[in-house]
Amino acid sequence: MKAISRSVVSNPPSFRSAAWRAGLADTRYDLAVPQDARRMLATGWLLLGLASLIGAGLFSLLLVLARTPYLQHLFPVENFFRVALVVHVDLSVLVWFGALGGVLWSLNSTGRLLGLAWVALALAAAGAVLMSLAPFFGHGIPIMSNYVPVIDEPLFLGGLAVFGFGFLLLTIRSLTAVPRVGTRPDGAASLRFGLNASAVAAAMALIAFVWTLLTIPHGIPRPGYFEVLFWGSGHVIQFAYTLFMLVAWLWLASESGTRVPLTPRVTLLMFWIALVSVFLTPVIYLAFDVTSAYHRKLFTWLMEFGGGLAILPVSLAVVIGIARGRAAAPAQQPLKAALISSLVLFGVGGLIGFTIHGSNTRIPAHYHGCIVGVTLALMGLTYLLLPRLGFRAPAPGLATLQAYLYGAGQLLHVLGLMWSGGYGVQRKVAGGEQVLRSFGEIAGMGLMGLGGLIAVAGGFLFVVVVARAIWPAGSARAGDGGRSA
Repeated sequence: MKAISRSVVSNPPSFRSAAWRAGLADTRYDLAVPQDARRMLATGWLLLGLASLIGAGLFSLLLVLARTPYLQHLFPVENFFRVALVVHVDLSVLVWFGALGGVLWSLNSTGRLLGLAWVALALAAAGAVLMSLAPFFGHGIPIMSNYVPVIDEPLFLGGLAVFGFGFLLLTIRSLTAVPRVGTRPDGAASLRFGLNASAVAAAMALIAFVWTLLTIPHGIPRPGYFEVLFWGSGHVIQFAYTLFMLVAWLWLASESGTRVPLTPRVTLLMFWIALVSVFLTPVIYLAFDVTSAYHRKLFTWLMEFGGGLAILPVSLAVVIGIARGRAAAPAQQPLKAALISSLVLFGVGGLIGFTIHGSNTRIPAHYHGCIVGVTLALMGLTYLLLPRLGFRAPAPGLATLQAYLYGAGQLLHVLGLMWSGGYGVQRKVAGGEQVLRSFGEIAGMGLMGLGGLIAVAGGFLFVVVVARAIWPAGSARAGDGGRSA
């Protein structure tokens, strides 16, 4: 009996390992695209996201030139730079991520409340247009508040409010049209759970915003007012963006021929970990006033520690899968290029976050890397979804070049900002305000400018690749070239 017991104790690991490997071999992280009105709705959100990137790219080109040595003096820097920065950030982050959230939540939904979903899209698009027009018709003061910078004038603020209300309706509809995950999760079910969790995180961010709006003291100077207004919700919404990225990484990995060493149940656990921290949000609001230092610190710690717990295991699993995987087929290369570029940028941005001391350009280096990591993942997901939405698949060579070009440009941009931050160059300034004295400061910001220009070219190339795929002459029959439901 003792010998048998010793055998039982020693043998199960190999049996479990074999079963575990078999489970991994059968796991495919993929979602079917519904072939009904939900597909058309997702297409509408995708077009809004594409339009936001076009607008952000135009403003980013002017923005990079306004900070590049020897070119900065060609612009009326002080007001021009800040206005361009406000619109660029809001279009490339707030509208782009919101629109791609609309794509994913529309595909991961039942057919309930479709009318409300179209109203949400119309309001979000109208708000984005108003925000984009504000610099040309308004005369407000740009305020560089974290997460949501604003131009303090009625047209821009009205557009922001309209967009926010559209996003509110989108979130409500997403929470009321949630598909069931099921009791026996597979790869598709785990992705659905991740998207459901992202909708919960977005709802918590909206609650945080309203809570701040109702409790913020009157009489605060306008820059401080907007900083406080968006601080809590800005931190919480990052959890939704993170979940978008994790879903995109797993989906892109499977579709590019990579076997990720994560079972669906472990993946569900990772998504739970990524979500659970957001439920501390009401505790922070109940414990401390929105203007207190503890309120600010706790949200910073919440994002630093809670947000990263799930990212590291998933990213390592994807990297291991890529390292062990085979070469991608030509049609899969754009997906793999976007996946690799996303992993690199997000990883670099995360590492830079540990080096931040004081208020300098290492701060934008950190969040540029992380935000661009999310953006690249969503760009790759766009390439994946185009044929499933009834359009032509993107040209493989051009799409692969775009992912690496955009990623390389943004990497140089981030490294230039980090380099300059080491010399104490301040953030949110341009032109003569940068006070670039030494060769190192000039070289760092020059590298930033070069990388920014390359990234702008990569961003415009993304628009070209997607536009060629969705142009009427290139559209395909519904469901051609992709998996449908």
